[in-house]
Amino acid sequence: MTPTAPAPTVPARGTALRTLVLLVVVTLVGLSGCTARPDATVSAAADPAGYLGGTSLPDPYEMPDRALTDTSGRAYNLATSPSKPVTLLFFGYTHCPDVCITVLSDVALALKRVDPAARDQIQMIFVTTDPARDDEKQIKAYLGRFNPDFIGLTGSLTSIKSVAGRVGVDIEGMTKLPSGGYDVGHSAQVIGFDRRAGEVIWTPGTSVGDLAHDFGLLVERSR
Repeated sequence: MTPTAPAPTVPARGTALRTLVLLVVVTLVGLSGCTARPDATVSAAADPAGYLGGTSLPDPYEMPDRALTDTSGRAYNLATSPSKPVTLLFFGYTHCPDVCITVLSDVALALKRVDPAARDQIQMIFVTTDPARDDEKQIKAYLGRFNPDFIGLTGSLTSIKSVAGRVGVDIEGMTKLPSGGYDVGHSAQVIGFDRRAGEVIWTPGTSVGDLAHDFGLLVERSR
């Protein structure tokens, strides 16, 4: 994968500081066309909130009050449906050959390392960036390879892009492949929400150990 240069549009409510943080992250991660794993990670000064692999957001995101469709065909409101205090949010697609697989695998492995009591407080949500190919059945089977408790969501591309834009995730158009298929460019960060808002982001390549530490810390901070 060759990362693309454009950075995602940051919601107008973001402060200059958060904009700077996101620009740094996007520069390091790029947009995942999902043809290779980014090898760059954020490894600057220690995060002020104590995260080992994550970057805390000075101006947290609000979870979009928007309903998409889960793998059972029911409406799932991102702001009101989650029943656990911590939500991990990731945008990707099931035909992604490597980056999405790596991120979801790392999250699944990290969750296994988290204390069971803390793990029960965490919900992972996957939102497809390719609703034309990713129906409910396809997403459910795909997520079952990593963790059957992961929640998968789909909807119209317009709705998905609207939700993504409000949490700093960019979704590009399709790039045709010689095989006749296509890639979907998208930002590949995982966003961690506590009971109030999105507090921290992790880029691809963050170690499983750091993810496990940070997930536990986010649970503590959500109490």
